Amino acid sequence: MSAERRAYLDTSALAKWYLNEPGSDDFVSYLRGLDVAVISSLTVTEMRSLLSKRRRMGDLTVALEAVLFAALLEDLDRGWLQRYPMEDARFDEATHLMTRYGDHSLRTLDALHLAQAAHAGIAMLATADAVMDNAASSMGFDVARF
Repeated sequence: MSAERRAYLDTSALAKWYLNEPGSDDFVSYLRGLDVAVISSLTVTEMRSLLSKRRRMGDLTVALEAVLFAALLEDLDRGWLQRYPMEDARFDEATHLMTRYGDHSLRTLDALHLAQAAHAGIAMLATADAVMDNAASSMGFDVARF
């Protein structure tokens, strides 16, 4: 019996499911190969921000922004994405990661995502961010970069 393929998706990767970006086709193939796709409550907030930014930049209409965010919420409701709540303890863990992996220039939100994935015991992580990729690899994650 093969092991369950479970991966934590950071926002930069997950955006490729909802938006047509470079790497979207590869990410869709990756996502379809997973048994469980995990995000955090932080990811939902970041996706809301990302979609709003794209609208302000003129990349999305107000209507399309609403449709895309609704699609994210529907994916959560259907269980296609599993959302793990962000507990206060993850903030202390993220602070520790920024100290331990200081040579990676970890940003706050990236450190929180890494702390969440590590706490959940998830070995695979998907990202489209080079800093996140390098830090996650240093931490021992099996990283897929898009």
